[in-house]
Amino acid sequence: MTKITLIGAGSTVFTKNLLGDILSFQELADSTIALHDIDEKRLRTSEIVANKVAKALDAHPTIESATDRRAALDGANYVICMIQVAGYKPGTVIDFEIPKKYGLRQTIADTLGIGGIMRGLRTVPVLTSICQDMAELCPEALFLNYVNPMAINCWALSRVTSIQAVGLCHSVPHTAGELAHDIGIPIEEINYLVAGINHMAFYLRFERNVDGRIEDLYPRLHQVIHEGRVPSENRVRYDMLQRLGYFVTESSEHFSEYVPWFIKRDRPDLIEQYNIPLDEYIRRCEEQIANWEALSQRLISGEQVLEIERSVEYGSLIIHSMETDTPRTVYGNVPNNGLISNLPPDCVVEVPCLVDRNGLQPTFIGSLPPHLAALIQTNVNVQRLTVEAALTRKKEHIYHAAMLDPHTAAELDLDQIWSLVDELVAAHGDWLSQYD
Repeated sequence: MTKITLIGAGSTVFTKNLLGDILSFQELADSTIALHDIDEKRLRTSEIVANKVAKALDAHPTIESATDRRAALDGANYVICMIQVAGYKPGTVIDFEIPKKYGLRQTIADTLGIGGIMRGLRTVPVLTSICQDMAELCPEALFLNYVNPMAINCWALSRVTSIQAVGLCHSVPHTAGELAHDIGIPIEEINYLVAGINHMAFYLRFERNVDGRIEDLYPRLHQVIHEGRVPSENRVRYDMLQRLGYFVTESSEHFSEYVPWFIKRDRPDLIEQYNIPLDEYIRRCEEQIANWEALSQRLISGEQVLEIERSVEYGSLIIHSMETDTPRTVYGNVPNNGLISNLPPDCVVEVPCLVDRNGLQPTFIGSLPPHLAALIQTNVNVQRLTVEAALTRKKEHIYHAAMLDPHTAAELDLDQIWSLVDELVAAHGDWLSQYD
């Protein structure tokens, strides 16, 4: 019997979506589903959701829930991780509010920038601990990581554990769907090849087959610009398309804080011109918390009828392919090891991976266009130093990571960066006490 463990299952909506994907496969419908969260109230709600999902799909899994992580991991075949270390409060709020005192504004703050650095430092030790438990309780299990900062987390794990791990993100299929909508072509007709790092990968090919010939769809994307049809929420990425010649995978609000060009404290005109939603993740967290409270009450009262629709998440596809030997291509975050030849061999890259009973088999890409590799390298530098800080507990590497972060360096001088790091580490208290 296949056992699938969800760590951080108190993320109720995400848990619902993943379980809907998993249990909709007949071959997985009688799996053992082990739910774990440190928040007992949220865990109870997710258990109710899991049972409702199973009933809606006429599936008959064995559903277990436990606040004891080791009990949930024991004997697992697959471990799906979706935790948020230190939570919205205090973790995320600290990551936004203290930099704001220095005039450093952010949008999402979970992947790069000073917020991404701090999130990585909080998260890596917890993920390492989970993999240590896995090495003892389920050493052959596949670790499917949904936790940001994706590249930092996966890079750190590749250095300290032998557990097989892959980082999963929906930015590739989501963006492909957006672009298909923009050019008025069904996504089912489109073929694409993407490579780079998580949240900064690029569509190297975006095309379709028309009557036996390949049509490059990039001219249609440029036509969106020329016709003045760029969606207001995507101005940053379409501007980058004009300047780089390739479309980037992650949203405009994300991308705007990975580079030094868009968010500047003395340039409110840029914020307006590119429609950049500052403090966006704070708004989303508040909305999600309110929605969860309302959903929880409706579920407990029995008023809520769940609608189950398949998501674009790769997790269930990987599990199904490995269990049934059904070949598929997914996009995964894996150690480079030469897959992209002009990026460092030890960094983590996002590339297409064949998956079947043999597991994940990443695709060799070769060299990226040199300007794309150079831009990606600016982010890899920050990732490397954050990983080094997280694994060595040396505070000097936090300073160095912040110094090399493109957005932070564009806004603050060195004394400000030093002071900002000191204040953030102190504010995180026990989460980062080892750096005092």
